Amino acid sequence: MKQVLTAALLGIALLTGAGCRAPEASTSDASRALPAADVNPTPRGRVVNGGTLRWPLPEFPSQWNTNHVNGAKGAVEHVIQGVLPYLMRADEKAVPHPVPEYLESATLKPTRHGQTVTYRLNPRAKWSDGRPLGYADFRAQAHALSGRDPRYEVSTVTGYRQIERVQRGADEHTVEVTFSHKYADWQSLFSPLYPAAAYTSPRAFNTGWMGRIPVTAGPFRFQRIDQTAKTVTLVRNPAWWGAPAKLDRIVYRTMDTSAMPGAFANGEIDLMDIGLDADALQRVQGVGGAAVRRAGGPDWRNFTFNAAGPVLSDVRVRRAVMLGIDRRVIARSDLSGLGVPVQTLGNHFYVNTQAGYQDNSSGFGTYDPARARRLLDEAGWMPRGKYRAKAGRTLALRFVVPSGVPISRREGELTRALLERIGVRVDIEVVPADDVFERYVTPGNMDIVSFSWLGTSFPVSQMKAVFARPRGRNVQQNYSRIGSAAIDAAMDKAIAEIAPERARALVNRTDRLIWQQASVLPLYQRPQLVAVRADLANVGAGGFLKPAYQDIGFTGR
Repeated sequence: MKQVLTAALLGIALLTGAGCRAPEASTSDASRALPAADVNPTPRGRVVNGGTLRWPLPEFPSQWNTNHVNGAKGAVEHVIQGVLPYLMRADEKAVPHPVPEYLESATLKPTRHGQTVTYRLNPRAKWSDGRPLGYADFRAQAHALSGRDPRYEVSTVTGYRQIERVQRGADEHTVEVTFSHKYADWQSLFSPLYPAAAYTSPRAFNTGWMGRIPVTAGPFRFQRIDQTAKTVTLVRNPAWWGAPAKLDRIVYRTMDTSAMPGAFANGEIDLMDIGLDADALQRVQGVGGAAVRRAGGPDWRNFTFNAAGPVLSDVRVRRAVMLGIDRRVIARSDLSGLGVPVQTLGNHFYVNTQAGYQDNSSGFGTYDPARARRLLDEAGWMPRGKYRAKAGRTLALRFVVPSGVPISRREGELTRALLERIGVRVDIEVVPADDVFERYVTPGNMDIVSFSWLGTSFPVSQMKAVFARPRGRNVQQNYSRIGSAAIDAAMDKAIAEIAPERARALVNRTDRLIWQQASVLPLYQRPQLVAVRADLANVGAGGFLKPAYQDIGFTGR
């Protein structure tokens, strides 16, 4: 998921690591061990004017429309946060606040069956083509993301589907959005906001931002994409109406995660997500003038199963596979050597340190190979030597792994060893990192894949795209390609509940249904470990906090 409200993907190549065993910790230990955010918060007056921030990306995106199913990636999010409007920005406690450069106020008014939100936009806010932000942008985005036209290849329709109409308000800077039902997470919508021209037709939506960022409205503007060097360059926007960006430019450079520690040590990049790589952590800690920032991440690692495949379409097989995977072994391996608590995650919506978290994993998240074997027997997969078989077919699963990502390869190998004990063969298929989602995960060309979901302040709204029933070929981000009317209804009820305590109870009721469906296996809450130049300010391990890009810069240059 991402801040805007889809469940956006964290680039899986950001996660690298090695592993042995580490002691487990309680949820309270995890909460105390890592701060909510560590970004070196610094007043703008102490940040130097100028400089270039060299920021590595684990993949080179081709789709820069983050609401497109192939654009919902962490690498895309890193870039567009500096160039597109975000009406709301979350603090370290995951509380969203209006961004004054774009939004002067947003007022909620309940109606008999739904609600109306009145947005008062900053009159100075303009697109790079000179047009002010306004009603046309809201209307186009609401229509494109509503799901009413299947030609729009959207990553999520959550929230937008509930919009009944978008109207101009009292003047050109006021927009009224009316919802047909109550929607508690309305603050998640229109962040980012795209220009109307980007969303006025399916063709514009699907292809208009392929390999380019044609219109911007942020503290930075797009300068160029170098397809050969695989870099994206943003420069300070002279037409920006807010406090000017401290940096002259940000250069995003694509590189394998395995190359990032060396590049950081050699001064080629200024920050890097250490991910879960203990060797990388040790290496960057020895770099002069560097610091490691740590926070309790909102993100979580998972195994996603393709329930539309010929083998995993049987829920008994999926449950058996989940019971045959010892999540503690995976978590201990991934987190070894990082100096962070180790605990498995028992929820598909909340991370361990988040308000509302409840461990609902007892039914199918506990390692129980004996029960797994019984389920496979019931499904007709009987032992035939080393592996099970049915109707002449060996019980085999394809575990897709991105090249250059050691943690994924290690997870695949551990899974292969664990599932072999219950008679399941796991074939590890290494594929180019840039192709993992577009060629394998999104089209369902796999059985198992591991990656991390980005957490947001709106866990249900964002994860609805992951667990809602697919509509024909449009799976949104439901890479398991399965769902149920009961899960859809439960998510809708939770999203409509305004009272926090009742909402959390409904979320956990939904989560228990998803555990029974056995389509996504949560592994653990992912800690954030980010290596930075010690004088880099207002960015780092943010947790739920989203940075103000105009305030990012250096203090000692």
